[in-house]
Amino acid sequence: MANYSKWIAGGLGWAFGGPIGAIVGFAIGSMLDSASQENRLGPGTAQPSGRGDFNVSLLVLSAAVMKANGKVKKSELEFVKQFLIGQFGTQNAKELLIALRDILDKPIPINQVTAQIAMNMEAPMRLQLMQYLFGIAKADGIVDQSELNLLHQIAVGLQLSNSDFNSLKSMFYVDSATHYDVLNLKNTASEAEVKKAYRKLAVEYHPDKVSNLGEEYQKAAKEKFQKVQEAYEQVKLERGIK
Repeated sequence: MANYSKWIAGGLGWAFGGPIGAIVGFAIGSMLDSASQENRLGPGTAQPSGRGDFNVSLLVLSAAVMKANGKVKKSELEFVKQFLIGQFGTQNAKELLIALRDILDKPIPINQVTAQIAMNMEAPMRLQLMQYLFGIAKADGIVDQSELNLLHQIAVGLQLSNSDFNSLKSMFYVDSATHYDVLNLKNTASEAEVKKAYRKLAVEYHPDKVSNLGEEYQKAAKEKFQKVQEAYEQVKLERGIK
């Protein structure tokens, strides 16, 4: 286990006041900071609070995003696990995941937590944190509306600009309405209508249909066919269609 005495000596800083402290408690925070710094600074070295605070904030908001749509998905947990292993090593990641499990069981007051982070964390670190949270939301292949709403709430609370949020959003999120437009459907279409529309368009735009025409026609048909396939796969994923 992590060396708790290191943080008794060094202190974690702002993360253990206010709402974040109420969520994680001192013992968990000791574990988190030890995990983040042990390999860098060596045992017995006093540690700055900034990195530990970042890691505590990371886990608290990770839990919030993972719970956004009412169910913690295996793909999201795996994303977080691999991130922690990559950052801190396998053993430290195990301890951090235990902390995350405890945090997942607690209510998270988003506005209060993000206000505390915004007050104490530099903008570049807040942007880094936000990009990581988008990664969690996209871990299952799609950022759904409930996740997007929460991410926007977090971004506002972190005092990130609209341009920064929209830039990150464009990297991870595609408006599902676009997928229905590609399939010539409304988002109220039934599952049967979705499948029927896909089959119809897949036949119409299959590259073999224009194999006797010029290269540009074939290229255009291939691109359209690919977009139809992508739109159908995204709608299936969003709706859970098999």
